[in-house]
Amino acid sequence: MILTIDEVLTAEALAEITDLLTTAEFVDGKTTAGWHAKLVKNNTQLAGKADCTVDLKERVKSALLRHPLFKVAIQPRSLHTLLFSRYQEGMSYGDHVDNAFMGGARSDVSFTLFLNSPDDYEGGELCVELADGVHTYKLAAGSAIAYPSSTIHRVETVTSGTRLVAVGWVQSLVRNAQQRELLFDLDTARRSLFATHGKTPEFDLISKSHANLLRQWAG
Repeated sequence: MILTIDEVLTAEALAEITDLLTTAEFVDGKTTAGWHAKLVKNNTQLAGKADCTVDLKERVKSALLRHPLFKVAIQPRSLHTLLFSRYQEGMSYGDHVDNAFMGGARSDVSFTLFLNSPDDYEGGELCVELADGVHTYKLAAGSAIAYPSSTIHRVETVTSGTRLVAVGWVQSLVRNAQQRELLFDLDTARRSLFATHGKTPEFDLISKSHANLLRQWAG
């Protein structure tokens, strides 16, 4: 399941983050790529030792983890290995699949949080390969996309301007992507039913199934 999440960050939060990144130190993105991904990765990333790094990571993590759609759809156990990436003219990230483990945690779901407007740059689309073809994304500033870490994906070449994003990985309580989607569908259905009819026997049955499936699948 690919999920787009609007307004993860407010305009004020975005402005504060981008202001800090404007003067921060960036380094070659290959330093955090796997041995094969280094061959196709061409971007820069916020230096791990930069003064603002810890603060910026905490702001993004907190915003995602308190977003109700992110919590319900992803079922996060931990959000880890957060990076701030910058793509300037001529930069790209070719086809690759994310590592199964990063920093000791399993990567079930990858996400990209867009930090500047799509009008600020040309190119730079995130492309994710699925069974029905390649899906392309270029979202508004403050919006995020989450997708299975098991997919092949890439970032197209930026032909002008600068693309600024935060990327990271989630270890979910539910490892299987199809099971996460089923839980999300059940939760969406029961919330809709509750909003229309209140707490009914049908709502209770769906809630029971949702809770018991989560209990069975969580690991």
